[in-house]
Amino acid sequence: MHIQDSHWQTAVVTDGDGRAGTGGTARSAPLRVDAQRNLEHVLRAAREVFGELGYGAPMEDVARRARVGVGTVYRRFPSKDVLVRRIAEEETSRLTDQARTALGQEEEPWSALSRFLRTSVASGAGRLLPPHVLRVGVDVEDVSAGLSGQDEVRVPQQRQAGAPDLRVIGHRLSPEELDDPGAMELLEVVGQLVERARAAGELRGDVSVADVLLVIATAAPSLPDAAQQAAASARLLDILLEGLRSRPV
Repeated sequence: MHIQDSHWQTAVVTDGDGRAGTGGTARSAPLRVDAQRNLEHVLRAAREVFGELGYGAPMEDVARRARVGVGTVYRRFPSKDVLVRRIAEEETSRLTDQARTALGQEEEPWSALSRFLRTSVASGAGRLLPPHVLRVGVDVEDVSAGLSGQDEVRVPQQRQAGAPDLRVIGHRLSPEELDDPGAMELLEVVGQLVERARAAGELRGDVSVADVLLVIATAAPSLPDAAQQAAASARLLDILLEGLRSRPV
């Protein structure tokens, strides 16, 4: 697994006519057929390259995989940060949808959590999550001591009845997470899966939301042979799921 930090910043995205917009997605008039095709090739290539090599891979590698000139890549994404953010936002949204599906279609808490993990690992989305989402959470005691701080938010929001279970959180949010609505949404939905499984006594009490997302990333190795990769991912996930389950005392 390759995890490398990148600068997450608002950047200018130009359309095919050179007009500018802001944010991680382009704001432009409809693209010509050839321009749309090139954009799709670049995005597909970026997912493959970043998934294999991490977000530190150069734009030249993306252009080469897309079979376009590097200038074509920069016309759509004027900096690497813009392209990285676009890919990361798409994969974060993808995982959030998978978590919601598991919540809505599985009545048993453990089945919902394991379904989400299996679907997400099979899709390979964990290799493309932004680093701040994969950051391992701090100790429960540290979170508890810092809840009064302005830069710390509980994920997910706990029920009002009774004291909040800080172990569901186990994760102090960074400025990058607080400025990333997609990441916040993902953490909240996955937090619901974690909370339900813990309340049912099926998930270890020390497992946090960040731990679950880290499982998705580590259980999706990038191997050259697709069949070997699928088998390795399934085997590794089985082992990790056993490690997540609570055991009778």
